[in-house]
Amino acid sequence: MGQVLQGSATTTEAVRRAIQRSQASLRALSKRYGINPKTVAKWKKRTSVADQRTGPKDPRSTVLSQEDEAVVVAFRRHTLLPLDDCLYALQATIPHLTRSSLYRCLQRHGISRLPEVDGDKPKRSRFKTYPLGYFHIDLAEVHTAEERLYLLVAIDRTTKFAFVELHEKATRRVAGDFLRHLIEAVHYKVHTVLTDNGIHFTTPGNVASAASIIKEAIAAGETFRAHSFELACARNDIDHRLTKPRHPWTTDVIDKSFLRRSALFSARARATAWRRAGREVGALPRSLYRRTSVAAPVRTFLGPCGFQPVTKRA
Repeated sequence: MGQVLQGSATTTEAVRRAIQRSQASLRALSKRYGINPKTVAKWKKRTSVADQRTGPKDPRSTVLSQEDEAVVVAFRRHTLLPLDDCLYALQATIPHLTRSSLYRCLQRHGISRLPEVDGDKPKRSRFKTYPLGYFHIDLAEVHTAEERLYLLVAIDRTTKFAFVELHEKATRRVAGDFLRHLIEAVHYKVHTVLTDNGIHFTTPGNVASAASIIKEAIAAGETFRAHSFELACARNDIDHRLTKPRHPWTTDVIDKSFLRRSALFSARARATAWRRAGREVGALPRSLYRRTSVAAPVRTFLGPCGFQPVTKRA
């Protein structure tokens, strides 16, 4: 471990040891090491080469008397109240007590932090481990100088494999087609998808996906109307799960990797190429789809030449 010296120190520990062992005069040592003779004399007298503690040897308050400090310490240890509550309670007895002087007093006596009590903080549960095929799917808006586009993102929880599409509109059918394209793109079974309860992924007002009900209706041969995304889940035997309302952190893997990184996509270049390309996007130069500022280990699948083309329906 390196030496930790004071900011104004002009000697190192090696120089200090050499001064203590040397029999030369103060003037000779001062000239040899380029320091003040008083500094040489100081280290000659000491037996250690470590810096001494700065500040007063007996720290005490310039505002509080010893009796005041005794009252503060006893009150804190018996009540275990927070700093501000102690201040309000003690100011009636000690009118000249301020928040800073109270904090410094508690710090001098080693009681500036309250002891942690079991049960104060709720235990945070970690995500379970799942096999390949558990995808988080989310939707984000991409603003360009010309218009607004919609970015659909799917990320595998285990491998961080990502699948992305840009669309001019965000509808239920687009979300359902996105899931079908994802299934075609990956080389393993997509068994579970996690989305929010937005209208693109489920019927408004649902607290649970209707994919299982749709699957039963398909098996029974019944006629029904269904949400496009949930229908895609049912027909591909995918477990569709919804996040709890007002719990955005359950899909933070997408927020951290994509939605909070505006530099990930050159949106304007991609949108322009997307309009021109259609199904012939493979003929366009790869430079149009250059990725920037991608956070490892995220790997994106953006179709041929780095982009997944989407064509308009007639």
